[in-house]
Amino acid sequence: MDEVASQFVTGNESAIRLAVALLLGTLIGIERGWVARSQASGSRIAGVRTHALVGLLGGLAALLSAVSAWAFPLVFLAVAITSLVAWRAQLEQHQDYSITGLIGLLLTFCFGAIAVAVDLALAAACAVVTAVILDNKREIHGLLNKLQAHELDAGLKLLLITVVMLPLLPDQGMGPGGALNPYEIWWMVVLIAAISFVGYFAIRVGGTEKGILFTGLFAGLSSSTALTLHFARQSRQNQKIETLLAAGILLACGTMFPRILIYAAVVNPGLLPRLLVPITTMGAVLYVPALYYWHTQRRSPKVDRPALIQNPLELRTALLFGALLGVIMLLGEWLRTWLGEAGIYLLAASSGVADVDAITLSLTRMSLERIDAATAVLGIIIAAAVNNLMKVGLAAGFGTRHLGQRVALPMIASLLSGLALAWLV
Repeated sequence: MDEVASQFVTGNESAIRLAVALLLGTLIGIERGWVARSQASGSRIAGVRTHALVGLLGGLAALLSAVSAWAFPLVFLAVAITSLVAWRAQLEQHQDYSITGLIGLLLTFCFGAIAVAVDLALAAACAVVTAVILDNKREIHGLLNKLQAHELDAGLKLLLITVVMLPLLPDQGMGPGGALNPYEIWWMVVLIAAISFVGYFAIRVGGTEKGILFTGLFAGLSSSTALTLHFARQSRQNQKIETLLAAGILLACGTMFPRILIYAAVVNPGLLPRLLVPITTMGAVLYVPALYYWHTQRRSPKVDRPALIQNPLELRTALLFGALLGVIMLLGEWLRTWLGEAGIYLLAASSGVADVDAITLSLTRMSLERIDAATAVLGIIIAAAVNNLMKVGLAAGFGTRHLGQRVALPMIASLLSGLALAWLV
């Protein structure tokens, strides 16, 4: 009796999986049928019914593989040959060399087999992604037409340093005190590169019509220093919009603080509770006056976004960042041993002049083993404060006097509030 019940359950499960295979084929068939809906009946090679049956056939072939190991490959080969013959016959009438439909039909067969023999969720996910890709032919081709050569090159380089190089590096401490971990250093390089990459395309896609508010917010992901210098120079050319330019600078500088929280959340989540209050406050002190400046002059003429004159990712830049990160971690270990906490703060202040990302990632990493959380938090705050003070100097030196004042007051308030809260926390 138990054996009969077990067979009944197994049969029901197989029936359900075959039904899912049929539905997945129907899903892809609906998309294919919609694309070819204007063609006469019988002129289409594979529509809704064909894709649905091919999905079901894939599921049945997977079931038959339990009887013979040759069942699945032979049925798949039969489907592939039949499809090729049909596509070859159609090619004589229509000079269309695209094999996307053929690949979609063969994938439908595979999804049916996966639904029955492997995993329903995996088969459904693959089928949905395939349908989306097939349905967005125009959008994908349009994206390729808009893509520039140096942007494609940057994307491939990002994949190179992520998919190829990262897994090859040893995940173990090296050097003095085991301070250098090649895998973790390069993983941080990938993190920086990815954020800069996203920031670049956010600016590119957003367009100038979004104005300084959008530009300043997303430029902070890639280079708030470059934006500060660019807007400062523009303030001398058009003093009527210097308030809006100040808003853009403050937004770009404020974006640095959410970025710091992201680094901490990824590298050492235990540091977040101590960082959250001071970092959020420092960002808010910059965002509030920025939004006020923008609100008061939102009807003023908009300026062009900062020119994207560099690639979104340079491999040389990534390598230099990795070297800088390694040097900072070595110096941090040496200064910690020699001067204790005072050495960490000195390192944070000197590093913050040029870059906040490297020292932030270094201190966050060191807080896992070598320094306490309070020291890491105060060091990160010091680095961020020094970096923003440097931008105040750029705004005052290259921009108008009023621009310098509008930027300096919120920056100083942000600095003082962050240091005070970091000390208290």
